[in-house]
Amino acid sequence: MMRLAEKDPWLKPYEERIRKRIEFTRSRERSITQGGHIPLVEFADGYLFYGLHRDERGSWVLREFLPGATEVYLIGSFNDWQVIPVWQLKRIDDYGNWEIKLSSDALHHGDHYRLFVKWPQGSGERIPAWARRVVQDEQTTIFSAQVWDVEPYVFRHPSPERAEEPLLIYECHVGMSSQEGKVSSWCEFKDQVLPRIASLGYNAIQIMAVQEHPYYGSFGYHVSSFFAPSSRFGTPEELKALIDEAHALGLKVIMDLVHSHAVKNEVEGLGKYDGTRTLFFHEGCRGEHPQWDSLCFDYGRNNVLHFLLSNCKYWLEEFHFDGFRFDGVSSMLYYSHGLGEAFTCYADYFNGHQDADAMAYLALANKLIHSLRPDAITIAEEVSGMPGLATPIEDGGFGFDYRLAMNIPDFWTKIIKEKSDEEWSPGEIWYQLTNRREDERTISYAESHDQALVGDQTLIFRLADSDMYWHMARAQRNLNVDRAIALHKMIRLATAATMNGGYLNFMGNEFGHPEWIDFPREGNDWSYHYARRQWDLADNKDLLYHDLEQFDRAMIRLLRSEPSIKREPLVQYWSEEMDKVLCFGRGDLFFVFNFNPSHSHVDYEITLPRGAYRVVLNTDSPEFGGFGNIDSSVAHNTMCLTLEGEQEERCVARLYLPARTALVLRRS
Repeated sequence: MMRLAEKDPWLKPYEERIRKRIEFTRSRERSITQGGHIPLVEFADGYLFYGLHRDERGSWVLREFLPGATEVYLIGSFNDWQVIPVWQLKRIDDYGNWEIKLSSDALHHGDHYRLFVKWPQGSGERIPAWARRVVQDEQTTIFSAQVWDVEPYVFRHPSPERAEEPLLIYECHVGMSSQEGKVSSWCEFKDQVLPRIASLGYNAIQIMAVQEHPYYGSFGYHVSSFFAPSSRFGTPEELKALIDEAHALGLKVIMDLVHSHAVKNEVEGLGKYDGTRTLFFHEGCRGEHPQWDSLCFDYGRNNVLHFLLSNCKYWLEEFHFDGFRFDGVSSMLYYSHGLGEAFTCYADYFNGHQDADAMAYLALANKLIHSLRPDAITIAEEVSGMPGLATPIEDGGFGFDYRLAMNIPDFWTKIIKEKSDEEWSPGEIWYQLTNRREDERTISYAESHDQALVGDQTLIFRLADSDMYWHMARAQRNLNVDRAIALHKMIRLATAATMNGGYLNFMGNEFGHPEWIDFPREGNDWSYHYARRQWDLADNKDLLYHDLEQFDRAMIRLLRSEPSIKREPLVQYWSEEMDKVLCFGRGDLFFVFNFNPSHSHVDYEITLPRGAYRVVLNTDSPEFGGFGNIDSSVAHNTMCLTLEGEQEERCVARLYLPARTALVLRRS
């Protein structure tokens, strides 16, 4: 049980605290499953009981949990939004469950509805917490739940098997995926973007903003209705068709799941759902996130665990998602939300500032998900470095399959902003790309959506700045753009090649999508100009954007051609600070980088294992926006000798390494 501490001796002093955390998680599970009488997977069936359903006779039944309410009414387009006794829900137990049963023809597909809730100090309209369909009226912009009574979608394609190859994730936002300045749809994404992703070679997509959110510009992170897929992108069946088609193309589908906080809205969201904020959230300052302007769940409440665990099961079972990227895990783990904490030593993870209830929830969520789907993928977005996040629960961890390597994009941004090219250190690059816990798998990435948001800059924009507006055509390129193109490829290759589990790219960044992301808002005159993807830039063969996309395709396909690459140990063979040269290998692939901004190395000797090497990827290739200074057809054979007094031979290969280029060699 304490394998976590066995694998990391630095955790030995905290072994008892880890053991107490594990026992607390077990006690929470016993509490919610009545001492184990109810399996955890059945405890998470809340979505089958609550919300609006037809029963076995075809009649309607609506149930909601509102313990603080004194009266509850169903109002909607079917009764002119009037509070009428005949539409009153009945309290069916002391726990706080309310229910109304209606004839089969009382409600019709497309009807809009809400609850009118009374409590001791007031009353108000509420969208049911368990509603599966929530829509916004185009004229009034008001959100309401909607009766959704259609034939169940029949999935035709199974999820792709969990392959040995690395997890290569294409992070995407459906709404901003159109070339046009508009909100795109599930259907348009399925037909127009999924084929692009599959052709690039990625084997998974990670979809943002799935859960309903009132404000489009929140990027989907201010969730209001946790069981309703966002209707601004289309219908639930259209989302299911998207997932089905992704599976047909060999793509796993990961959902960006927001369980770390919720929107403050009271009518559209869960704020003061039954007249009290404490039904779902902490009271006082602890219940409000100081940076996100949102409400923080109280994971110590059984009904919150029921709600969130049921939410995990719902998306897996009803929509066939293949797993989740849990957003904001650092915020969940610490009372401080990780804000202002240094996390410079192990004691910072065990100083009593951790939320035991949140930690128990995360472990239980992983247990549930992997019980339902052993092949499911769970990823923690966590910046503090909490030990054990991506370690099995039975070993003392939290059970995630992967954690995001959030230090890597921060490093690339920092080095580009603060250091001249002459100051780039191969040793530092190697350290930052490989600085991780050996017993936990990570998802490496150079940039995600975070680095593309307004107020920040994508890597290509940091590198090229305004020159990318005028000099991205092959016939008009300049030295600054040449530098940007070269480093963009090298940064991505170094990041992907050093992964120890998976690699992630945000939609469009593979071809250096210009500018930033900014959703329609009052400050930009509600413009969609920065909330779209200009695919035509990548499709135009006269532009360097096209060449960057070609490089990404070649890089991803090379990584997939070596299914075992994520398991192959990383070995550093060469690091020379003065020359700016870095070489490392894994298996029979060897990656050689010359980060020198001005000096090309001729017949450069690098110590490598004995063998014959051929170039399988070359960032300087003309098809990738390079200059063709390297003849990739030339084979490289090592020259070996044994020095006097030494037992092992030393083998070297001589390579031509132009400035700002990288090679991938395969040994035979």
